[in-house]
Amino acid sequence: MADLIDPWASFTLDYDKLVNQFGIGKISDIIQDVKNPQILMKRGVIFGHREFNEINNLINQNKDFAVVTGMMPSGQMHIGHKMVVDQLKWYQEMGAMLSLPIADLEAYAARDMSFEKGREIALYEYLTNWIALGLDLERDNVNVYLQSQNQELQTLAFKAANKTNFSQLKAIYGFENSTNIAHVQAPLMQVADILLPQIEEFGGPKKVVVPVGIDQDPHIRLTRDIAHRLHEETGFIQPASTYHRFLTGLTGDKMSSSKPNTAIYLNDDTKSAIKKVKSAKTGGRETLKEQEELGGEVDKCVIYEMLLYHFIDDDKELEKIRHDCLNGTLRCGECKARTAELMEEFMDDLHEKQVEASEIAKTLI
Repeated sequence: MADLIDPWASFTLDYDKLVNQFGIGKISDIIQDVKNPQILMKRGVIFGHREFNEINNLINQNKDFAVVTGMMPSGQMHIGHKMVVDQLKWYQEMGAMLSLPIADLEAYAARDMSFEKGREIALYEYLTNWIALGLDLERDNVNVYLQSQNQELQTLAFKAANKTNFSQLKAIYGFENSTNIAHVQAPLMQVADILLPQIEEFGGPKKVVVPVGIDQDPHIRLTRDIAHRLHEETGFIQPASTYHRFLTGLTGDKMSSSKPNTAIYLNDDTKSAIKKVKSAKTGGRETLKEQEELGGEVDKCVIYEMLLYHFIDDDKELEKIRHDCLNGTLRCGECKARTAELMEEFMDDLHEKQVEASEIAKTLI
């Protein structure tokens, strides 16, 4: 029996196994055809896809397409979330329409979060930081909305519900820990979120791409199936998707909004962020002698991951850091000190931009 992926729970990820199990293509197989790939694609952080080649063709032909990614307002935004914003910025540069649902209905069902609190978190944690990180949410082709306030979405979710049944949902999600029907309905809202850019209000059917972590693939598979079933009635096209790796937490586990010791939050003060960097798990050996003889375990190093994902744009500079770590000439203390400096610059700049960004965010929802 195939393993189930639970989008609402933490679990250990075997990326290669999941790619093979669920028929996900490898970005590395098509990257040579992408003229200006996003940096995370080049570095293997974005590792898988469904039909991204079709999105790439639309980009090359300057044709319409949309990108959808949501936020569930149930906790603080941490630096691992930055990779999604970086992808959205790239898609904006490529001419995409952005559709950004705030999943307050899902937060209510899965996290018992009130709509009022969900809106507050979306406003001050997510939208403010997305704008401060450089995403332009004031463009005409950007749609930001609360699930609970969008009537078109409710109608679309009802249509989606008419094209599935509980047996299919249970086969995809399991729902072993579900205690209410709202939790079962939440995936249908996700389906509607992904299909929304294809309604007539936004220009009708078009290809949509959804950048997600592999834990969200159940939503993609359900949406593709329902889009196919709705095609005759609506003309909807099955969405594409890309899959990115998760940033490892400071302790070596998955970085999580609900586990403060694993994460650097974007609303942390700079001193706290620097302190967390300096205490993060590295790939260093137990002794200096072993480090010199065996080299560092760079692929187990949280500090190197931060540089890979966020702080070093120059591929040659990053390769030198990797090389020097592997041959034992780069000490963990040196690498941490450099990363702490980059974190300080990043956080100071972000905090300065958050002030204006919060005022813009208030105009969006």
